[in-house]
Amino acid sequence: MFQIPVKGEGKAEVLQRIRDLQEADVSWKEGRTWSMVYYIDEDHLQLIKEAYGAYLSENFLNPFAFQGLRKMEEELIRMGVSLLNGDEQSTGTMTSGGTESIFLAVYAYRQRARALRPRIKAPEMVAPASIHPAFDKACHLLGIKLRKAPLAQDFRADPRQMERLINANTILLAASSPSYPHGLLDPIEAIADIALRRGLPMHVDACIGGFMLPWVERLGASLPPWDFRVNGVTSMSADLHKFGYAAKGASLILYREPEFLKYQFYVATDWPGGIYASTTMLGTRPGGAVSAAWAAMMALGQEGYLRVAGEIMEGVARLKTALAGMEDLEVIGEPVMNIVAFTTRRNQPDIFVVADQLEARGWVVDRQQSPNCLHLTLMRYNIPVLDQYAADLKEALDFARNNPRAVSQGNAAMYGLMARIPFRGVVEKNVRRLFEELYNFSSVMRVSDSPQTSSKDHSSFNPAPWIGKLNRFLTGWFAFKTWLKGKKIKE
Repeated sequence: MFQIPVKGEGKAEVLQRIRDLQEADVSWKEGRTWSMVYYIDEDHLQLIKEAYGAYLSENFLNPFAFQGLRKMEEELIRMGVSLLNGDEQSTGTMTSGGTESIFLAVYAYRQRARALRPRIKAPEMVAPASIHPAFDKACHLLGIKLRKAPLAQDFRADPRQMERLINANTILLAASSPSYPHGLLDPIEAIADIALRRGLPMHVDACIGGFMLPWVERLGASLPPWDFRVNGVTSMSADLHKFGYAAKGASLILYREPEFLKYQFYVATDWPGGIYASTTMLGTRPGGAVSAAWAAMMALGQEGYLRVAGEIMEGVARLKTALAGMEDLEVIGEPVMNIVAFTTRRNQPDIFVVADQLEARGWVVDRQQSPNCLHLTLMRYNIPVLDQYAADLKEALDFARNNPRAVSQGNAAMYGLMARIPFRGVVEKNVRRLFEELYNFSSVMRVSDSPQTSSKDHSSFNPAPWIGKLNRFLTGWFAFKTWLKGKKIKE
């Protein structure tokens, strides 16, 4: 069993072991990763490291104990409100990330419904099928039924389909600015009109777009209103640790007025330890995340954010031009920022075979489903390798086109082939098994018991057998499906 060392190691040895462990991580600085890391440059990274360290030990559970943190949080909220076109009444709190921001919004509206509409015993919310899974998670934990409306043909939310799902138990509508899978802006105004007409609150998930779309608009893009400019939008979530370029985890949950925010708070008065009050879901709140986010926004300023967004959007234009030059490809919908999803026309050739070929050339690929496609969030560090990506994509397409019998391998079993199988329960069961094995430390030795062993040998867990079994099952399924289709054609 791996234990705390009897004798501690020196600072240099510990830091070297961390560097060794990092060798197994994705090399995102090389520009071959299209998500997860939001980075400007080393100077900015060093700034937020130092700002985080300035409040490394402080717990922001009590906003009255650390007045410096309280002032920084207030200014972060005010800057977020201003950027998203709220007014003097708009308010909110800082959170640990988009999932917490979304959870708190759903929680607040559930509590509001309990107070104002006590006859509702089985609360529901309505959202488009493209809404982030954090809403599924929040509804699951809070005992709310999430009713998802089919998307329109342009892959955006369909207001008419959403309205059909509203009933006497509905407590909330939600939409995205933009949706994460395809970078498409939902018709916020039309959905907000429905919310107003039905007397319902509406949350706009701008976790990915809240700190990018304002600069895209200032760069000249003409977008329909998508934030607090829209009457009927009662709350928004926007992540500071994405295009606010703060340290993780940092996000904002913002409300049009305090009347909505008050339902987010939790207070316990009968604890022997005294009164326990919490403004967010977390108890302990890391002061460093507040400090680093504040430092990021103060250091970059509007000019800095606009400059970085301009560079990224120039890269997006180059990417779209390259994709348009490949006749087999088509972009999903009309992306409004630096999220681009693309696929092959009628999936000919197989887009996941293309993905495998890209992975073989050293790219980290994000596969998506409904429809099968590849997802890119273009970051600043991707720009220098855009031409190489386009060249490799062209070669991958040529391979897939010239090898129509090729079967998707690699991570396709988890992110590709499983996207096509109709038995969703089989998928969920096997993903759960994968996670169970991943965290079953009694049967999987993940870190060497010996401090002398190089951390390069840190992982002996291998998901390949599990993925291989599922891949073989799915390959057999599709072979059977192809045979059956051919049999029907002959008949």
